[in-house]
Amino acid sequence: MRARELRRDLEVAVILADSYPNYSICGLPFYLSGETDNWRDLAHRTDFDGIELLCKRSAQSFDPNAKVVTTRSTEGRAENFKYDRLIVATGAKPILPDIPGIDHVFPLHSMTNSFRIHEEIASKGVHRAAIVGAGYIGVEMADALTHRKLQVQLIGRSKSVLPSVDPEIGEQIREHLEEHGVCVRTEVEIDRITKQGEREFVLEGASGFQTTAELIVWASGVVPASDLAKSAGIETGIRDACKVNQRMETNLPNVYAAGDCVETWHRILQRYSYLPLGTTAHKQGRVAGENAAGGEVEFAGSVGTQVVKVFDLAIARTGLLDREAESGGCSPLTAMTEAYDHKPYYPGAEKLRIRVTGDLRSGLLLGAQIAGHWKADVAKRIDVFATALFHRMKVDEINSLDLSYTPPLGSPWDAVQTASQNWSAMQRQESEVRKR
Repeated sequence: MRARELRRDLEVAVILADSYPNYSICGLPFYLSGETDNWRDLAHRTDFDGIELLCKRSAQSFDPNAKVVTTRSTEGRAENFKYDRLIVATGAKPILPDIPGIDHVFPLHSMTNSFRIHEEIASKGVHRAAIVGAGYIGVEMADALTHRKLQVQLIGRSKSVLPSVDPEIGEQIREHLEEHGVCVRTEVEIDRITKQGEREFVLEGASGFQTTAELIVWASGVVPASDLAKSAGIETGIRDACKVNQRMETNLPNVYAAGDCVETWHRILQRYSYLPLGTTAHKQGRVAGENAAGGEVEFAGSVGTQVVKVFDLAIARTGLLDREAESGGCSPLTAMTEAYDHKPYYPGAEKLRIRVTGDLRSGLLLGAQIAGHWKADVAKRIDVFATALFHRMKVDEINSLDLSYTPPLGSPWDAVQTASQNWSAMQRQESEVRKR
């Protein structure tokens, strides 16, 4: 789309393995919950002026010397397509471990996956579901299937729910899930699944763990779908993701790569990492498209901003956790603050829990996490911290931001500024202690 915006004379074709161009994978839990009742509403757009969609064709290989992509259709027909510039955007694929009975599970990574789960619930009268994986998709699916009136178990191998945030917030999420009837089991790794009867499955794990379910949704993470790229000679790195520079160029001439199949430049750490996020994929795709059309732009890098809604709770993070900052050579200090989203004298005020991480030595902001009611502007407040991180601001400088205020929506010192002030006070105390 970006290439066509800049060059109307370009012939642009997209080779697509299924028939669902530009549908939101991130929206699948809300289709399955019934909150988005028509799956067609998940389409970002349906008008692709000047872009040829080659649907139901999977790329089997490409030859960077001949500049040819070889595909195979769902009917088994092989076809070759010539290119001048190629963008590899094969995304990621679900992690499915090699354990007995893994063929009984339902991953959730495509429109087809969601249709299978929807059909299973609707046609077979499923009442009990187990979700394996307590990350973003796992907690969203716990919400979605509870919304569908199923009894839900959430099973994760990490010590706390949503391990991409600190355990203190993970515990808050766990309590919120349990308040809504979700049975949460952590530190459990499933190693066997057995069918029992017509439609019941037994899940077994270490230390004698055992439970049953009629539906198993597997959401234990993803890995880059880089096999096609590697077979053509593209170099890979972290977690086997394609290596690219900030122009999204691979080591092969005239071949770009973007999205969940590539390494991502981390703006804070100033090195590459693997951050499979929809927002990142959009930005990288735009850069790759512009450069493939003859442009000269660079991907500015990611700070890892994420947000998720679980029932009435919104949880967001940006930047680094303590452990990530330490591995990056920083000297992190984290302060936790509770602050209202708006003036308490106006009805409906909600408490926010905000964790600010900064560098003890330099005072630079390193990261932030927020948990609170989903209507309390958690997402927009984490964006304040994300913007500060993007511009390498110090925690103290957040106090100087001219943020909006009216009693129904905020305070003269917004919650993000109150949390930043608390961090600065802790930094001073810690510095005094170290001087002694």
